[in-house]
Amino acid sequence: MQLLPLKRKTLKWTLSTVSLFIAATLVSHSNLAQAIDFASWQDDLSPIAVSDWNYERAAHLLERAGFGGTPEQIEALAALSPAAAVQGLVYFEADNSQLQPFQHSGIHDPGLEPFPPSRPATTNLAKQTGEALGVKVKPEGNRRLQPVVNKFFYWLRASVLETNRVAYWWADRMVASDNPLQEKMALFWHGHYAVNESKVRDYRKLLNELQLFHEMGISSFRDLMVAVAQDPAMLSFLDAGVNVKGAPNENFAREIMELFTMGVGNYSETDIREAARAFTGWNYVDLDFVINDDQHDDGEKTFLGHSGNFDGVEIIDLIMQQPVTAEYIAGKIYRFFVRQELSPALQAELGNIFREADYDVATLLQAIFISKDFYSSPSVGSQIKSPVQLAVSTYRKLGLDTAPGVPDFNQATGALSQSLFRPPTVAGWAGGRSWMTPGLLLERGNFARDVLFPDINFVPPDRINGSAEIRSVADRIRQGMDITSATQPSSLGEGQIMAESNMLADRDEEFNTRYGSFRGWQMAIERVKPISRHTAQINLSKMVLEQGIDNTSEAVDYFIARFMRVQPGAESRAMLIDFLDDDLGTSNIIAAQSYMEDSLRLLLHLIMSQPEYQLA
Repeated sequence: MQLLPLKRKTLKWTLSTVSLFIAATLVSHSNLAQAIDFASWQDDLSPIAVSDWNYERAAHLLERAGFGGTPEQIEALAALSPAAAVQGLVYFEADNSQLQPFQHSGIHDPGLEPFPPSRPATTNLAKQTGEALGVKVKPEGNRRLQPVVNKFFYWLRASVLETNRVAYWWADRMVASDNPLQEKMALFWHGHYAVNESKVRDYRKLLNELQLFHEMGISSFRDLMVAVAQDPAMLSFLDAGVNVKGAPNENFAREIMELFTMGVGNYSETDIREAARAFTGWNYVDLDFVINDDQHDDGEKTFLGHSGNFDGVEIIDLIMQQPVTAEYIAGKIYRFFVRQELSPALQAELGNIFREADYDVATLLQAIFISKDFYSSPSVGSQIKSPVQLAVSTYRKLGLDTAPGVPDFNQATGALSQSLFRPPTVAGWAGGRSWMTPGLLLERGNFARDVLFPDINFVPPDRINGSAEIRSVADRIRQGMDITSATQPSSLGEGQIMAESNMLADRDEEFNTRYGSFRGWQMAIERVKPISRHTAQINLSKMVLEQGIDNTSEAVDYFIARFMRVQPGAESRAMLIDFLDDDLGTSNIIAAQSYMEDSLRLLLHLIMSQPEYQLA
């Protein structure tokens, strides 16, 4: 196979070849590792011995319990005993004083609450009461409800933009934190308790839930489950407002058992209905959890074989008593941190550890990370990095302390099928091999190229609206058109004119939705702070020279060791050396030091485009 740097919109490998190569990489690496040693460690939860601890195993621990790191960070872990290394990561004590709290743009106005479920609900409220979203209806004139409609669309747009800022803030934390497991565990819970901005429509609720994950992510799962069940983001996402006495809504009750605690097949439809009754009346006011007593069903309920006047917390406690709960959650945590394949016997053993620890997540993680199984050949180098993990690990291995603004973190990870705060379903992201297709491998290569060679045509996506409809309205207004003319459907061809009767009706209306959408974007961009758009400060030449490297073979080996956890084969390594020799015109690094930066970046882009680089 010829190794060439991937270029945007260009694919040098056939799609079938890439797909087969991805699968072969996983299989061949596993087979090679098993042939060498340590296959017998699989499913063995006994602690790894100090004599078996080394740089490579420390790198594996940091890759999985965090997002990887620089050689210096790995060496610091390797210098400890395995017990001390795991202890430091799990029971983190770094003060992280370099991390800053999220800086709000100040976009939320008190009058926005409670935010109506739709634009029609907003305008109906305004008609009935003379006010909505803190905006009064104009007493007379054309488009009396326009300011109300503008405000409705403003909040929808502003929440989206501020959510993007929260995602960037979190990306910065993942890159800079001295407690990487805190961020990795928050990422796990974010996929486990998946809520979506498009449904919640309030960045503040999403941020508060993320802070729950940061604060409670490695402590009591039971306490976290109660906190999430009472969290306004989850209550909003799973329709708590319509779960009332006499008409229980089963959404949350079903998901808490199916996805959050026990898994499919471990409860009955009757259990769902009875649990839904117990959660009636649970709701929120703005950012606060409330229980509306008059909407709560306080009658007797029968749930999982127990009867009583249960409320929501008591339902959660009954779920925690089920042996399957500990096994289900322990298994899901294991698959996130170790490998997809998990035997029933090992899952039961992990469940026992979790249950006996009274659902303390840290105890479970410590048992996993210290175990021989975690370092066994099937576990090492067998995980496909999620898009967020790929981006953050790339930044950390480059030695950066923030997420660059170019390429855009949200846009890049979204193109790779993972947008923070926007999981595709309540079940989160599928993960595993769903992250890797031939097309996504090309996009991963393009991400690497845009980090190493920033796009000179980059336009900040949070400063423009991608909708052709909105852009056409903006252009027409700038040309001097009135609102009616500017908001004509773009489907009208050039030279076509709206029927006079429609135009007259449009001029005598209560509001104009297209203009409201356009004006909402304008208002949002005015108030939402822009994301910093710095590029990554990279000096690969300095990296190489500081290592005392004087030839291309050593340079290639250094970058492979620094950036790849799964080593390429001898043929691939030879091709990488040939590539660097050809691009530099010499194998002498010292002779090429004045001009080698671009060649080293091309080499690193080539490394990062390989299927092996996608594995952790």
